[in-house]
Amino acid sequence: MPVTLEDVRHAAELLDGVVERTGLYHSRALEQLVGAPVWLKAENLQRAGSFKVRGAYVRMAKLSEEERARGVVAASAGNHAQGVAQAAKRLGIKARIYMPLGVALPKLAATRDHGAEVILHGDTVDQALAAAEEYAKSSGAVFVHPFDHSDIIAGQGTIGLEILEQYPDVETVIMGVGGGGLLAGTAVALKGRAAELGRTINVVGVQAENAAAYPPSLAADALVPLKRVRTIADGIAVGRPGQLPFQIIRELVDDVVTVSEDALARALVFLLERSKLVVEPAGAVGVAALLEGTLAAAGFEPSKTVVVLSGGNIDPLLMLKVIQRGLAAAGRYITVRMMLQDRPGELATISRVMAENDANVTRVDHTRIGGELSMGEVAITIDMETKGAAHSELVLQALREVGYEPLIIN
Repeated sequence: MPVTLEDVRHAAELLDGVVERTGLYHSRALEQLVGAPVWLKAENLQRAGSFKVRGAYVRMAKLSEEERARGVVAASAGNHAQGVAQAAKRLGIKARIYMPLGVALPKLAATRDHGAEVILHGDTVDQALAAAEEYAKSSGAVFVHPFDHSDIIAGQGTIGLEILEQYPDVETVIMGVGGGGLLAGTAVALKGRAAELGRTINVVGVQAENAAAYPPSLAADALVPLKRVRTIADGIAVGRPGQLPFQIIRELVDDVVTVSEDALARALVFLLERSKLVVEPAGAVGVAALLEGTLAAAGFEPSKTVVVLSGGNIDPLLMLKVIQRGLAAAGRYITVRMMLQDRPGELATISRVMAENDANVTRVDHTRIGGELSMGEVAITIDMETKGAAHSELVLQALREVGYEPLIIN
């Protein structure tokens, strides 16, 4: 293994007093859903808002004085950038961070606030990475990779040691996967300690289905890059697994599963409502897997589970969109389109039916123009809030009973 349990233990010593020992919170709602205890490891409450500072600090703390004098360079869409910037500030190292042009403004501002020089370059993280690597070659600055380095992996693995100290009886640990540094490091820690204790711990990674490079790579036993990555979980939107993490994950991790975009949105809303935690989509993928029943479908029995909430750095504008999508996925926010006769009283009838069935109308669009409309017909589109999928169906059935044919269009 390129990283050992002793490497992770040494990383934990370096991080003592530097990072937060984040809390482990019981989720009664998830326990009722899966039929076993579920705890949430809140790395979204870590310094800089994610686990990334762990690996970044370990990598940079082990640099020589000569390397520190040359400075460091990194590339990231947000979490790694903030982790490197914070670690550099603490260690007194000059940091230059490349970020893609479309980076969320809160992540950009936070990175600058930690004292790093930020260069906006390219439309994707891969383009920013290429620019950072080129700068490292031309300037002599030390390139701090977001996941493909043994010190980074060891630093992230300290989460595994904390989980076992906080919940010694844990049987399954779930977390998101992008390049694989967090999953690889945590697997080294958990599997290594489990072997010492003479017991078994399942380690499961979760990817967004539109950014899932690990399942095909593991199936082929080789790195298989994706041609396209598209997901709301920007923190794990990585098109190619890291070489070192892949070697570890291939050997130690029990499975890597995927979840839908709707499940990601539902998970974020679930954590807001039921756990009072602000978590970015990439940090919520483990909860999404439980909500969607993905682990059960993959053959895992209910067990004492910890889900790593890897980050909480979310742009408020993205949060608004994700919440809306999450409500829609849960059947609590629907858009309905209906055809009706262009005559007085039709809107009043629809309003009465919805009021009687306790649906809250938030928007109405009424038009007489459209290729699908016959003479004397109008189309009406209604956005409404309901109490869930069952209540939505009750409202739709009530509309059908008075002669309308509602069609859900979201």
